[in-house]
Amino acid sequence: MAQAISDRRDVDFVLHEMLNVEELSKHERYAEFNRKTVDLIISEARNLAIKEILPTMKIGDDEGCKFENGKVTVPEAFKRPFDLFAEGEWIAMTDDPEFGGQGMPNTVAMACGEHFTGANCAWMMYPGLAHGAAKMIEEFGTDEQKKLFVKKMYTGKWGGSMLLTEPEAGSDVGNLSTSAVKNDDGTYSISGNKIFISGGEQNLTENIIHPVLARIEGAPAGTRGISIFIVPKIWVNKDGSLGQDNDVVCTGIEEKMGIHGNSTCSLTLGGKGKCRGFLLGEENKGMKVMFLMMNEARLGVGLQGFGFATSSYINAVNYAKDRKQGKNLLQMMDANAPSVSIIEHPDVKRQLLFMKSLIDGMRGLIYFTSNCFDKAKIAETESERDRYQCLIEILTPIVKSYCTDRGFDVCVQGMQVYGGYGYIHEYPQEQLTRDCKITSIYEGTNGIQAMDLLGRKLGMKKGKPFMDLLGEMNKTIAAAKATQGLEEMATKVEAAVNKLGGVAMNMGATAMSEKVLDAFASALPFLNVCGDVIMAWILLWRASVAAGKVEKAKKKDAAFYDGQIKTAQFYINSMLPSTMGTMDSLLAIDPSIMQMQNDSFNG
Repeated sequence: MAQAISDRRDVDFVLHEMLNVEELSKHERYAEFNRKTVDLIISEARNLAIKEILPTMKIGDDEGCKFENGKVTVPEAFKRPFDLFAEGEWIAMTDDPEFGGQGMPNTVAMACGEHFTGANCAWMMYPGLAHGAAKMIEEFGTDEQKKLFVKKMYTGKWGGSMLLTEPEAGSDVGNLSTSAVKNDDGTYSISGNKIFISGGEQNLTENIIHPVLARIEGAPAGTRGISIFIVPKIWVNKDGSLGQDNDVVCTGIEEKMGIHGNSTCSLTLGGKGKCRGFLLGEENKGMKVMFLMMNEARLGVGLQGFGFATSSYINAVNYAKDRKQGKNLLQMMDANAPSVSIIEHPDVKRQLLFMKSLIDGMRGLIYFTSNCFDKAKIAETESERDRYQCLIEILTPIVKSYCTDRGFDVCVQGMQVYGGYGYIHEYPQEQLTRDCKITSIYEGTNGIQAMDLLGRKLGMKKGKPFMDLLGEMNKTIAAAKATQGLEEMATKVEAAVNKLGGVAMNMGATAMSEKVLDAFASALPFLNVCGDVIMAWILLWRASVAAGKVEKAKKKDAAFYDGQIKTAQFYINSMLPSTMGTMDSLLAIDPSIMQMQNDSFNG
């Protein structure tokens, strides 16, 4: 059975029927991206993903990366698709053509990214990290730095990474010990150790450009004193040529549960006292620069969690249609009744609908967030631009956390549909589940995302961004109430949205009171109910678009549109009630978590 990665029909539905992405082509910035062009781009991305990248997924898992004498060798099969990816200018899809980018809308790029990530996430991390590092230099670098680095990274000649984590500091970035000392020529001598560096050493590119967080001698403690530096693996001369090794040494790679094809490295900087870097941006302003990459990375990790899930879902659907086992429940007493496809069994169909509801909701959420980037870029007023930017801010931790936790849930269910076969290495489901788990951990654990939502984003601009998000939901609810057959679902979603508004006010107020620790103990459940209600909103939006098209559509499309309505009905009637119950518990703010004594935990 051929492995699949995504549902092209549903991708087109979200792009063209929900978001009307072709509308962007009316603006000069995106004039060339009409529907025909967009469809051609998605088709090319899908072909590359299926034909070249997908075959490397199992190879990468089986072979892994090899470490020897400070050098890392990635699976040989990774090289050809990487070269094709670079030649096709896929690394910098949304970026300025001056630097080797394609200048396409973020929404379209996200659809391409779904295919690439779903095909092999471990492989996709190499070009993805190159892009993230180059984007920081494009945004904050000097003209000379941009000229030296950006185009070579966007075009895949050089790779990139992100050096934040240290053995003692972990997620507490402000506690880092890597140091920087200014030299007479304006460069800085860097010294320190970094761990968990994805793609920190590899043999796909001739050089790797490392953004490194470090503290200049005498700088303030904590995050206020952190600067960021461009540290090449091989020194880059002023004319762009490569110089000597820059004393950046890989000391080992991690043996991991999943994503075996991506090298997770420990790096020593300046072990011989010869590591140099360029200051990126201003001294002691490193976190401002790094957050640009981290926000891009967090949305990318949300896409990863979703990419694993959508692959698992498509595999499960195809397997359930082909796998014959057991009789139809209504014919159990008939000894001569034939075996049926397991998709006929009620519990299997429930499992698939659980998966589909989350997949459809997550795709809508991720594409909607990408669309906010596009609308911010073409906004005609500052207030309109600010509105979309604030929606991005509030949605980023939700995309990262919710889509990775729910993506893992979908992958687990995808194994379940296969039964015993889902647990063995011969089939893809167990690898997708193993690979997916890291997404809730790296780029800021999901608990940190929840703290960001509650502590920073919820009260931003006196709560206006959150209210704007609820406003988007209410637009859909109003349209659904006016659509025959959707009135009851719309009323239920409206109740959930209204309740979420009350929960948010209560959580925000508690977080600013003497019960602040109780509020943060419930930060992740709060983020999850936000995600749950967003799923209901997106699914109701889908149903509203589909409702007027079922009767007029051809047979295959009629089934697709009817599926949108049934999926929304299942989620809103069967899953949303649990969310309403969780919101009741959040309104109560149970103090038992913080009242629990440390010694009461047995260990």
